[in-house]
Amino acid sequence: MSRYNHRNKWTRHDYIVRCLSITIVIAILVTFMPRESVRTFHYHEGGIWDYATLIAKDSFPILKSNAQLQKERDSVRHYYEPYFLCKQHTADSAISLWHKTFQNEFKDIIPDYYENYVTSKLMEFYDHGIISGEEYDIIDDPRISSIRVITGNISAIRSISDIKSPKSAYEALINNADTVRFKRSLLIQCRLNRFLNANLHYDAAKSEQELRDVESLVTPYLGQVIVGQKIVDRGDIINADTYRILESMHFHLDQREKSPTEVILNLSGQAIYCCIIVILFFLYFQQFRNDYLTSSRVMLLISTLFLLFPLITYGIVVHSDASPYILPYCIVPIFIRIFMDSRTAFIAHLMTILMCVPAVSQPAEFVTIQTLAGLTAIISLQQLNERSELFRAILIVLAVSVLAYISIQLINRRVLYIEDVNYTDLISIAISCLLMMISYLLLIPIENIFGFTSNVTLIELSNANNPILRRMSEEAPGTFQHSMQVANLAAAVAERLGAKNQLVRTGALYHDIGKIRHAAFYTENQRGINPHDRLTDIQSAQIIISHVREGLALAEKHKLP
Repeated sequence: MSRYNHRNKWTRHDYIVRCLSITIVIAILVTFMPRESVRTFHYHEGGIWDYATLIAKDSFPILKSNAQLQKERDSVRHYYEPYFLCKQHTADSAISLWHKTFQNEFKDIIPDYYENYVTSKLMEFYDHGIISGEEYDIIDDPRISSIRVITGNISAIRSISDIKSPKSAYEALINNADTVRFKRSLLIQCRLNRFLNANLHYDAAKSEQELRDVESLVTPYLGQVIVGQKIVDRGDIINADTYRILESMHFHLDQREKSPTEVILNLSGQAIYCCIIVILFFLYFQQFRNDYLTSSRVMLLISTLFLLFPLITYGIVVHSDASPYILPYCIVPIFIRIFMDSRTAFIAHLMTILMCVPAVSQPAEFVTIQTLAGLTAIISLQQLNERSELFRAILIVLAVSVLAYISIQLINRRVLYIEDVNYTDLISIAISCLLMMISYLLLIPIENIFGFTSNVTLIELSNANNPILRRMSEEAPGTFQHSMQVANLAAAVAERLGAKNQLVRTGALYHDIGKIRHAAFYTENQRGINPHDRLTDIQSAQIIISHVREGLALAEKHKLP
């Protein structure tokens, strides 16, 4: 690698720019790094405590499980009585309207005792209470048996069974009548639904306060752990009670307010950690690939990848419950391997993974699995010439990652039976490998943004059906055959030297495209007639030399890399 490490003397401006770049990278990482503490203990109910004896360093309450809290809330919900406001004028208006309507519309066609029957039923329904269909859903809960009705300054309890909606009241009025005395057809003819309106209205403020008062009867605590109390010994089975204590301890640590000293120490630790990794990363380039430091496009691509995945990891940890394994971290070594070299790809991948460590819950396991996956990607993807090579590399990375994950679980005795395997993490690993396939789609935008050229693009440019090569084969066939021969010879030499043979081959194919304009002035395209015979030596030389300038113009026109 020393042949790439061309050391140029840095100016003061170079030092300032590099120091400023390092400072910006560190500031971005520290700004978005999670401030909450990451769990250092990993356990599950029924498992074995693999750590040293745990002593409580602070007093904290033991929390009930969500299932237990919900069960207790459901049990006390029977005491909950929603509040409804009674509007007496609704009943008076409805009964008065019924009398007027009966006298005006039905007196001559319906017997008078119908009027008294309907009046008595309306009074009965309104006395018990009628609730609108929308608000009736509020009390349509098997846990609610009664409501509180407020009339003026008086509150009364009424049974849910007596309360009706306008629809149910109408059905009761029509269907429960004495069919001998009252004909259903005549009752329907009266359109009695006009006189059935809600006189009870939901009081949201009072009801919500009542619900809070009822739920306050349920305490969220089972007990208290005192500072200095032993929680669990090494090798103990984690039963349900111990599991609740451990969960309560972590909840207490997450919720308690940090002191200013703790905040400063936390920020200092994060800043120091970021400084170590970023500076070591920079020193790698200074020591082994100083030529990369002089290339702004190379450093921009590496910096973008180096920042992107840690920032996404921080976001996942803070704002979602997804596993960090779902991210395709191997995209970092794949891109850097394709555009640069394998050593830089590994170092960049390792530094990226280490920068994600402060946000993950199992750092040793995470670093091990991702490092093995990155190494596998680098080794299995020598050159990206075809899509099949990327798919094959992804399958190998998937197999290595899954085997590494399971083996670590077996080593740490977290898996004793097949059902103990954490399939959530395995599914996340599989999804990350699927997401790695987008690296093939991202090649073109990365090439355009950062100015790189991949083997896939070089192979596409080597196709004889490319517009420039096809034009050269038609207008300068001799030059085309000459370029093909030079390309084959140069690629063979490059392969023996360990150089990039595809790059050399593609470059050789296009090295004489400038001869297309004056094809007949070059020996390989002549057929017995030499146009130079009619020109002076200077004119001939100018035409021949111009093929370099014409080639550059043609390459720019067709946007060759």
